[in-house]
Amino acid sequence: MTREPTMLLSAKHSTRIGAWNVRTLYQSGKCQQLAREMYRYNIEILGISEVRWNTSGMTTLPSGHTIIYSGNPSKDDPHDKGVGFMLTKKATRALLEWNPVSSRIISARFETKFQKTTIIQVYAPTNNAEENEKEDFYSSLQTVFNNVPKRGILMITGDLNAKVGSERVGRECEIGPHGIGTINENGELFTDFCAVNSLVIGGTLFPHKPCHKTTWMSPTGETEPNRSLCHCPKMEIISTRCKS
Repeated sequence: MTREPTMLLSAKHSTRIGAWNVRTLYQSGKCQQLAREMYRYNIEILGISEVRWNTSGMTTLPSGHTIIYSGNPSKDDPHDKGVGFMLTKKATRALLEWNPVSSRIISARFETKFQKTTIIQVYAPTNNAEENEKEDFYSSLQTVFNNVPKRGILMITGDLNAKVGSERVGRECEIGPHGIGTINENGELFTDFCAVNSLVIGGTLFPHKPCHKTTWMSPTGETEPNRSLCHCPKMEIISTRCKS
């Protein structure tokens, strides 16, 4: 008898979805530490950036959490970049499929109570990266986006290494009223991608304290990349949106 997958996003029970830059999991004890934090925050699906594991695969931890990951193609490559998801047992049962695209992009599709949900986890090049590297990243992301089934919930989460700022003139559909700082080059690329695909940057939609709007602050206090959650503005379900 085939077991039906567990469904997430129930109307009776909230489902927490997060995205963290973990800096590395290529150190002893890091996975267990991450699993403990995930449990502490009651997160079911956690997108992770800078995993720094090479190749791609799925592994189960002693805690019962499952990690699916996508890194550099060869085991002999430098241990940098890398993306993935850490899933609870419930989220693992709801996992329908996953696609390790590159060391910067991975996607996963889940069974949910409302509609099937696709989450694309990313780790974008930094603002100082070469232009061709940025172009390759957004070209690849566009291809993955285009291949997502048109009917369902879609989220793009992760570290976009972008500052989208608070200026909304001409970008009212992509940037909400609660952005912070001044847009940079990566922010321009990010908002352009959102404009082309009718996406809105979720981290700018809600009124939070400034310390909760940024993912990182430089030692000088001058650089504060925005938190990034990107979703499609059609139907709102616990702060996510779906594609019609």
